[in-house]
Amino acid sequence: MFAKIISAGATDIGRKRQSNQDHFLIADLNKSMLVQSTSLQLHAQSRLYGMSHGKLFMVADGMGGHCGGDRASALALDLLIAQLLNTMHWFFRVDIDREDREQDFIDDLRRLMQRAHEAIERESSTDAAHYGMGTTLTLAYVIWPWMYVVHAGDSRCYLVRDGAIERLTRDHNISTQLMERGGMTPDQAERSRWSNVLYNALGAGGEGVDPEIRKVRLQSGDVILLCSDGLYRYLRDDELRDRLSHADDPERVCHELIATANERGGADNITAIVARLMESDPDQPRTREAAEITLERLLGDMTGYGNQIKPGDTTLPEHRVRPASDTDPA
Repeated sequence: MFAKIISAGATDIGRKRQSNQDHFLIADLNKSMLVQSTSLQLHAQSRLYGMSHGKLFMVADGMGGHCGGDRASALALDLLIAQLLNTMHWFFRVDIDREDREQDFIDDLRRLMQRAHEAIERESSTDAAHYGMGTTLTLAYVIWPWMYVVHAGDSRCYLVRDGAIERLTRDHNISTQLMERGGMTPDQAERSRWSNVLYNALGAGGEGVDPEIRKVRLQSGDVILLCSDGLYRYLRDDELRDRLSHADDPERVCHELIATANERGGADNITAIVARLMESDPDQPRTREAAEITLERLLGDMTGYGNQIKPGDTTLPEHRVRPASDTDPA
């Protein structure tokens, strides 16, 4: 059965920063048509919608002096939205039963991230105030029963299911690389100053971005969390699990998580998106269909009238380094 998704997001400047360089987005993806003129019983300038074809969640955590980080994270979301709307007409229908079609979809997701990276780099190179700006980007696209997670940087995506929490993303920072090579324990990696040095992000002086892409089969009852490091640095995984296991009100949970991060220091901007998947009620009327003529119905009615460190290098420019927070050791 199709799962209904209830979701909410919130962002906060925190207690130490002078500005908020995080941005987030939650969106339904619909096919739509803007009617300019018609002899049908419709008003000109009416917009007709089809059913929702997917749910999109994005969190971006900017980095860069002055307003650079804010510009980079906002630009990344703007660019991805524009590309999704203008170039990915097939984004609404992923043919998961055909491996070649799905691989095309994944390759295009990579291209979207690379184009956004290049656009940020172009603006950075032409505007001295934004020199070196960059951003993390964690995107989750839900097309039931699948979720595609596209990720660069150290924002995170978590999945809570049946009382267990799983992190679906890997932090693209130097301390994670050192930990994976046996040079640090997980606790040391979390506290290390190298956790603020990213080797994979959009912009920030890199030659390119190498997005991590993961596909997950969802179940009714799952809870999804996307967040910036300003949140997860203050809450352990077991605490996140406990809070999210009772996420009947995603908006309330977002604000509670942010409040806890602020109470424990709030040294960075804090952003959270929480989404819960619930079984849809087959007897519940479809509000949009009851109120509007859907695009599918319109097209059906019109058929008689006529005939879309790259894993790698640890030698990084200084502007890929986040400002150290007061949770980092000296």
